[in-house]
Amino acid sequence: MGDPALSRRGFLAASAAAGLGMTALTACGGDSDGGSSGTTTIEWWNISTTEPSKTVWAALARKYEAQNPKVKIKIVQMENDAYKSKMTALTASGKLPDIFHTWGGGVLKQQVDAGLVENLTDSTKPWGEALLPVAKEPYLLDDQVYGIPFDIGMIGFWYNKALFEKAGIAEPPTTWDGFLDAVRKLKAAEVTPLALAGKEKWPGMYYWAYLAMRTAGAEALQKAYDDKDFTGAPFVEAGERLEELVGLQPFQKGFLGAAYSSPTGQAATVGNGKAAMELMGQWAPTVQADAGKGLGKDLGFFPFPAVEGGKGAITEVFGGGGGHALRRGAPQEAVDFLKFFASEATDLELVKKTGVLPVVPAAESAIADPNIKAVQAQLKGATGFQLYLDQAYAPAVGQEVNDSVAALIAGSKSPGQVAQSITKTAKEEQ
Repeated sequence: MGDPALSRRGFLAASAAAGLGMTALTACGGDSDGGSSGTTTIEWWNISTTEPSKTVWAALARKYEAQNPKVKIKIVQMENDAYKSKMTALTASGKLPDIFHTWGGGVLKQQVDAGLVENLTDSTKPWGEALLPVAKEPYLLDDQVYGIPFDIGMIGFWYNKALFEKAGIAEPPTTWDGFLDAVRKLKAAEVTPLALAGKEKWPGMYYWAYLAMRTAGAEALQKAYDDKDFTGAPFVEAGERLEELVGLQPFQKGFLGAAYSSPTGQAATVGNGKAAMELMGQWAPTVQADAGKGLGKDLGFFPFPAVEGGKGAITEVFGGGGGHALRRGAPQEAVDFLKFFASEATDLELVKKTGVLPVVPAAESAIADPNIKAVQAQLKGATGFQLYLDQAYAPAVGQEVNDSVAALIAGSKSPGQVAQSITKTAKEEQ
C-alpha cells in the first residue's frame, strides 16, 4: 500500500507547516482502569459539536455504556478545522484515537499506508454488508474496509424561499448563467445573495470543485489527480467562472474573515435571513438552526447548476459522508461500538433527531424533512459521484486546492495560477 516511512514524512511536514509541535500531542488509545472491574475505556473523537447532534451522540454513548457496563466511552469533540489539524499531528506521531471521524479517501489512505488504521474487513463483515454501498465506497481501499459510514450526502445550494420571492426569482436556477442572473436579481433587491466562510477555505473550494465537475465531467477530477495535471482548459475555465461570480460581489460583508458555524458565520448568516443562499452539505439546516434561528418552511434546496457547454451533468454530485475508523490494535470493544452505531436502531435515531441521511436501508422511511428527501432523491438519481477534494486527494494536494481557491476568491490568484499551483503540489506529492 505504499511506503509507510514516506507517508509518515508527509504528515510530519504537514504538522510542521501547521505549527503543531510534537510536544503538544497527547497519547491516545483505550486501556483498562487497572482495577478488579476490568473496565475498558474507549476514546472516541468526532466533529459533532453543534446541536442536536452533540447531545444525541453523547446520549448514544451513554446508552452503549448501559448495555455494556465494562466499557467506558470517552468522547472528544472538536470543530472541523481544529480536528483536521490535530489529526494531522497525531498521525505524524503514530498515535491515533481508538475511534475517530474520517471522510475516507486520500487522507484515510495515508493513515492506512502509515500502518495506523485497523483493517475492518473481516470483523465487520457479518453486519457491514447490509449498509448502503455508496456510503461505504470512500472507506474501501484495495477492496479492504477501513471505515464504517454513519451518513452520506452531497453538497448543494440551500436557499431562502422568501428572499427569492422578494427578488422575483420564481424557480431555483438550473444553469450557471441562470444562477448568475439570480445573483444579480438578489443584489438589485438589496439582498445579499451568498454567505461564505472565507476564513475556513473549504467552503469556497466547493464552488471550484463543482464548476470543474460541470466543465470537465466528474471523472476528470480523479484523472487530473492521477495524472498530476490540473492545467487543462476545463479546470482553468472553472476558475474563470468562479472569478466571474466573485466579480459580482455576492458574499456578505466581511466574508473573508467569517467562520462557518460561529454566531456571525456562514450558517448563521443564512439561518438568520441575512443572505439568500449557501453552498453546503446535507447538515446545513441543522447548523443554520444551531448557529442562528433557522429558516423553517422558508428553506429550500437545489443542486449545483449545469454549465452551458460543459461535459458534466447536473446529475453528477459532489459530496461524501461521515464515517468512523479505528486505530490499529484497537480493542474489540471499539469494533462492537461501531456495530452499535451502524445498527438500524441507531440509524433511525440519527435520521429522526439529527437529520442525517441513512446508511441502513431500513432507516430511509424515517426521513420526514422535505429538503432532506430532496437531497436523498438527488443522491439516488446520481450518475456520478466525487468525494470532497480535500479528502479524496492526499492531504497536501487537498490543502493546496483549498488554499489556491481561497486566494482566487480573495483576488490574489488568477484561474491559471490556481491550476498551476495545484498541479505543482500534486507532482511534488509522493
